[in-house]
Amino acid sequence: MTEQRVILEARGINKSFPGVKALDNVDLFIKAGEVHCLAGENGAGKSTLIEILGGTYQMDSGELLLNNQIINLQNPKHAQELGIAVLHQELPILRDLTVAENLFLGRQPRSRFGLVDYRKMYKDAKKWLDIISADINPRTILGRLSVSKQQLVSIAKSISLEAQIIILDEPSAVLTDVELKRLFAIIASLKAEGKGIIYISHRLEEIFEIGDQVTVLRNGKLVGSEPIQNLNRADLVKMLVGHEVLESYIANQSIDKNRTPVFEVNGLNHGHLVRNINLKVSSGEIFGIYGLVGSGRTELARAIIGADRINSGQIILDKKKVCIKSPADAIGYGICLVPEDRKGQGLLLEKSISENISLPSLKSLKGKLLLNYGKISKYSDEYMKKLRIIASDSGQTVKYLSGGNQQKVVLAKWIGMNLRVFIFDEPTRGIDVGAKEEIRNLIRDLARDKKSIIFISSEIPEILSIADRIGIMHEGRMIAILDRSDATKEKLVAYSMGGIAV
Repeated sequence: MTEQRVILEARGINKSFPGVKALDNVDLFIKAGEVHCLAGENGAGKSTLIEILGGTYQMDSGELLLNNQIINLQNPKHAQELGIAVLHQELPILRDLTVAENLFLGRQPRSRFGLVDYRKMYKDAKKWLDIISADINPRTILGRLSVSKQQLVSIAKSISLEAQIIILDEPSAVLTDVELKRLFAIIASLKAEGKGIIYISHRLEEIFEIGDQVTVLRNGKLVGSEPIQNLNRADLVKMLVGHEVLESYIANQSIDKNRTPVFEVNGLNHGHLVRNINLKVSSGEIFGIYGLVGSGRTELARAIIGADRINSGQIILDKKKVCIKSPADAIGYGICLVPEDRKGQGLLLEKSISENISLPSLKSLKGKLLLNYGKISKYSDEYMKKLRIIASDSGQTVKYLSGGNQQKVVLAKWIGMNLRVFIFDEPTRGIDVGAKEEIRNLIRDLARDKKSIIFISSEIPEILSIADRIGIMHEGRMIAILDRSDATKEKLVAYSMGGIAV
């Protein structure tokens, strides 16, 4: 077998920001026909490195070589011209323009009179969308599409650049299972064409499924670079966080031994995705909910807290029926939802950590007439320390925090209110292995404090590691509830697809 050709080399890359050494003598070598995974916790330096490779940042020192030639990238357009395309995690889109206009932004085809040739642009856009099997009309206004379809447009755009190097930064975070399989098929075809793929993901199973090589960064430094075949999951986790992470189930000693239900849902119905749902959660129990995208998991959580109006059914707390018509009602009864979309629904991104943490608790933080800012500051500092939120201080703007620290701010908002029932919808999505471990341990602490927990996740290893019982949803119905001792990956998959486990 012939040695694969190195297309892109990054040698001794250094980059500092005020008070932070973001990259410290980092090397990266990308070969033709290779999927090279770049891994590391939030703040490890991955984003800084790809911004340098994509021409957005200038490195302080080091060398970049493309096909053995030293290059000095001036800006993203220059990188694209040299054959380096970046698909960013935060979608750079113009919502009021069409799909085609976004796809060819800054490089629209022109007529011989110098005007934009819309006919050709729509035709070419359809060609690239068809290549990735995306059933999307190029004339559609982009903002009208779902986030996952917007991501497919961005993938089509990166492929349309016909680049030698394609950098995919967390592309799977918003994709459905079907779309993810499509993405992997696209990556396989690009690999067969001899492209170099840099793939960034927090999902370890993706790295092992499609990766050929993995390079790990930690605190801006290169930990190592290894062929995937030389590593197992435990090896990679240790490289990422610097120590072993226990991912197996930890027996929960906090569950009420009599299993007396604290919280119950009886015959709950809402639309076609919440159909006759029944569940019970006792004191100190972590009740997991697993299901594929579109199974009704999030819709169930929203119906419980009154974000969506239920058609029929009962919600019972301490054996008494409660009437919940809004999230405010739910909070009044001691029930909260930590939503899946932390940026859109869980946080005020332009506000400080202190303002976010204290927001639900402002009534208790008032003086006789006005807010007591001393109390607010002390309260926020207490929960920053308790949840180990890493920031300069509680006045730091939330949007500048890592994903894991943003999620901890969301948790701090509700933990401080001493509620009874906590519903977590994908609480570890998009955060690194170390932060995931911390979040799960915080949830276990709530169970030890006799709270009742509903934990929704689409990651089977995660839900098997934390849930005491697991309800599996399919097409709006909870078709099975398994004790942890009976739950296996095979059973969860079978039930979630509407089958019968064997």
